Amino acid sequence: MDRLSDYDYNLPPELIAQEPLADRAASRLLVLNRSDATIQHRRFSDFPELLAPGDVMVVNETRVTALRLEGARADTGGRVELLVLRRLPIGGFVCLAKPARRLGPGILLEFEGGLSAEVVGLGPHGERIVKFSDPARLSEVGRVPLPPYITHQLEEAERYQTIYARPGSDAGSAAAPTAGLHFTPAVLEAVRARGVVVAAVSLEVGIDTFRPVQVDDIESHEMHGERCTLTPEAAEAIASAAGRVVAVGTTTARTLETFARREGSRGRRFSPGTTVSKLFLRPGQEFRIVDSLLTNFHLPRTTLLMMLSAFAGRETIMRAYAEAVQERYRLLSFGDAMFVQ
Repeated sequence: MDRLSDYDYNLPPELIAQEPLADRAASRLLVLNRSDATIQHRRFSDFPELLAPGDVMVVNETRVTALRLEGARADTGGRVELLVLRRLPIGGFVCLAKPARRLGPGILLEFEGGLSAEVVGLGPHGERIVKFSDPARLSEVGRVPLPPYITHQLEEAERYQTIYARPGSDAGSAAAPTAGLHFTPAVLEAVRARGVVVAAVSLEVGIDTFRPVQVDDIESHEMHGERCTLTPEAAEAIASAAGRVVAVGTTTARTLETFARREGSRGRRFSPGTTVSKLFLRPGQEFRIVDSLLTNFHLPRTTLLMMLSAFAGRETIMRAYAEAVQERYRLLSFGDAMFVQ
C-alpha cells in the first residue's frame, strides 16, 4: 500500500521558479524514456523533434478566469482574501476564502474602489457563495490567481495563459494548465509541420488544484471533481490517430482517461460530451489512451506526482525528480518541463 510519504522529495526553495522566462520555449526539457528509465536534457524548443508524423497532440484549451481579491470585513476590518472561481446561474460567485473561519452568510466585505460583497451561502467543500455589488468590476479589482508558492507579482497577466486558451467563456479555470505555457506560435507550427494533428479538450481546473492530500493512505483521498469536455473533432482525431496520443499536461491526460472509462468506450474510440471527472490516477491503475505525457514538475505529496508515478513508475519518477533537482531545473508552474515517453 502506497503512503503519502512515498511521494516526498527534496524541493529546494531557490528552485521554485518565481517568474516566467521571457521566451516561453527557452525552458529546459527533461526527456524521460519510461521503458528503460533513461534521461536526456534538452530545450523545449526541441520538443517538435520528439514527435512523429501520425501522432496526435492533445492540449487543454481552458482559460484562467478566476481572480484573487484582497479586502476586509466591513464589521471588524479584518483582512480577507477571496479566490473567485466561477459565476453561478443565480447571480452569485463560488469563492475560496482566507481566512474562511467565521466567514458565514450575512458577512459584508469591502474591496478597493468601493466594490463590496456579501457572503450569502456555503458550498459543499468549504467554498463561500458571494454576491458582489458590481460584478462587472471584478476584472478591474482582481489579480491573476498565482499559486501561493509564487511570491512575485506577474507584470503581464497573459503570461499565465496558454497561447491557445479559449477566449470568451464564463467557464474557466482557477489555475493554468502549466505544461502548455511553454508553447509559442512557432513551436506549435513546428509541431504541425511534423505531420502531427493538434486536438483540444477542456478541463476546468478547480479547487482540487489547491487541496492537499491529507490522508496517509492515498487510496482514501477523494477528488471533488472538475468539469471536462471532449469535442467530436477531438474524439475523431484520437480515434483516427496513426501514432501516439500525446497529452500536454496532467489535466489533458485526466480528461482523456476519464472519457476512456465511460460506458461504451472501446480502445481509442469514445463518445464526446461533457462530464465531471473525479478520476484519481495512482500506481496500480493503467493509462488506457495516453502514450506520452508532457508536464511540468509538481509539488511533493500531490495527486499530480501520483499520476506521473502511475504512468512511468514511482521509482522512475522519483529518480527523474532527483536528477532535475541535481541539475538545477526550474520547478513548478513557471518552471521547466518533462516529457515522459
